[in-house]
Amino acid sequence: MTQYPMTAGQFDLVYNASSFTLASMMASTIFFWLRVSSIHEKYKSALVITGLVTFIAAYHYIRIFNSWVDAYSFPPAVDGVVQDPVQPPPHRPPVVGLLSPPPSPPSSTPPAPSPPPVVTGQPFNDAYRYMDWLLTVPLLLIEIVFVCNLSPAETSSKATSLGVASGLMIILGYPGEGMIDEDDLGTRWFFWAAAMCPFLYVVYTLLVGLNGAIASESNPAVREMLNGACYATVISWCTYPIVYVFPMIGFEGPGAVVAIQLGYCVADIVSKCGVGFLIYNVRASPTLATPAAFTPPLPRRSRSPSRRPRASSPARRAPATKVGSAPAVVSAKPSSGQSLADLTGKAVIASPIVPGSKGMY
Repeated sequence: MTQYPMTAGQFDLVYNASSFTLASMMASTIFFWLRVSSIHEKYKSALVITGLVTFIAAYHYIRIFNSWVDAYSFPPAVDGVVQDPVQPPPHRPPVVGLLSPPPSPPSSTPPAPSPPPVVTGQPFNDAYRYMDWLLTVPLLLIEIVFVCNLSPAETSSKATSLGVASGLMIILGYPGEGMIDEDDLGTRWFFWAAAMCPFLYVVYTLLVGLNGAIASESNPAVREMLNGACYATVISWCTYPIVYVFPMIGFEGPGAVVAIQLGYCVADIVSKCGVGFLIYNVRASPTLATPAAFTPPLPRRSRSPSRRPRASSPARRAPATKVGSAPAVVSAKPSSGQSLADLTGKAVIASPIVPGSKGMY
């Protein structure tokens, strides 16, 4: 890939876009993984994969950002004016002040130009982006398959076919990515066409192949959100082949490099963070889940704060006695001034008087 000179504005556009994309990926990763506990057990794997996608993208955007910074160096500012990287700054005449010596008379020899900036010699490595896609693009498709209402066998089959097709798409598109010179555009068209074959298969599967699984959802809100996730994935992915052809439709030199980097940053945010939030919303609320997945808890009986007083227990009955034996005496001794009749709730059974014995009192 040719290392083109950049203006300060072009350098800052890619610098700021990469920084914004990196922050988006990191924030999305934290959110997805912190919200795993709010998802039903059946769909936690999908949300973990969503966070894994943005985590891998965040790591590679760190490498892309550092590679872009290391590829260009700014010369010292002239009179407070920031110069363009990897381009010699224009010659400026010295400013004459009140305390400065008078300017020397003009000479016949032209002034020496300002020294050119130091070129780092480290090329911008855009292969980090393809290494990111080789890992995250299959995972993006797998997470969509995991939230669909499919049997385990269908889930495995769809995930495998989509993962292989998306990986083949990335591998076929990589050789032509660095060919942005006019002489190499024919080869770039060839690799673009080769990568479009598996790309069209993925699009067909998302829009047609998963219709049966989406239609089997009993909740209409789930069906609508799954359709939205599939269409958002297809629309965001259509930006990648469009960005790929920027050098073939009029973008040249540094303008093509900047346009490609900005386009890929926007597409990554939409396809990874945006679709990830759609996947989260599909299964985040129990009201949007399948009826079998969430069972509402039974209402608990509320106890009244004041308990009713228990009714007075009836008089105790004397245990049954055998024939010929003296019954047991259940009695209570009255207090002073109280008779046996005043003792309510007590049964008083007088024991038979045995000859030679004294009474109860």
